[in-house]
Amino acid sequence: MTTGVTVRRVHDVAGLAAVADHFSDVWHTPRTAPPYPAEVLHSLVHAGGAVHAVYDGQRLAGAAVAVLGAERSAYSLVAAAERGLGYAVKQAQRDWAVGLGARTMRWTFDPLVGRNARFNLVKLGAVGTEYLVDFYGAMTDGVNDGDESDRLTVTWDLTAPRPPYDTDTDTDTDTDAHGPVTRTAPDGGPLARRDLADRYVWCRVPGDIVKLRAADPALALRWRHAVREVFLEAFAEGFRATGMSRDGWYTLTRTEAAA
Repeated sequence: MTTGVTVRRVHDVAGLAAVADHFSDVWHTPRTAPPYPAEVLHSLVHAGGAVHAVYDGQRLAGAAVAVLGAERSAYSLVAAAERGLGYAVKQAQRDWAVGLGARTMRWTFDPLVGRNARFNLVKLGAVGTEYLVDFYGAMTDGVNDGDESDRLTVTWDLTAPRPPYDTDTDTDTDTDAHGPVTRTAPDGGPLARRDLADRYVWCRVPGDIVKLRAADPALALRWRHAVREVFLEAFAEGFRATGMSRDGWYTLTRTEAAA
């Protein structure tokens, strides 16, 4: 961990209010209407959940909220940290959950945000296990407003060895070599490829969906629908999301049970 950076659980009213403000800033909402109000965070902590915060010195630089679920599983409701600090927050969540007997942790994220996909699938080693169409309905925060709220559920095996933070995998290889194009993206380039052995599907997402959404909401929505079609078709055939390349290509791998 970077010198001066610490992660700790937050229990006090002032600390939880600061976390609520942090989430407001990340999702561009007024601090009077945060995505996760301080009183809600306090109730989650009182119920046995955990709010972890990462501090760069004394400055709050990220936070995450998790609860313990059924069947030895935990659920992370939200996480947001400055670049380079998310890994420390997720490992703190992992240690907390494992200490309570959890074996897996689940959460959702926007599948069009490639950097989050790479973090979840490559850095942490989680697997995309469920595609949820318009999961939250219409959202009015400054990041998601005007789009449909599709989400990809990831499942993280907390008992698996931790991959090195700087892991590079074969998802960084040239995607063009993997198979023929099966769908065209809204920008006219390839959207999806499929290998001839029918074991893998690759799907591309835009370079920065947040900027695209702000600049051209209609084009962003076309990307949403195009990627949705690829994922729903692949997941129905037994594929799961297992990787993300640096240039924005998901790797979807057919599970053995569906082979």
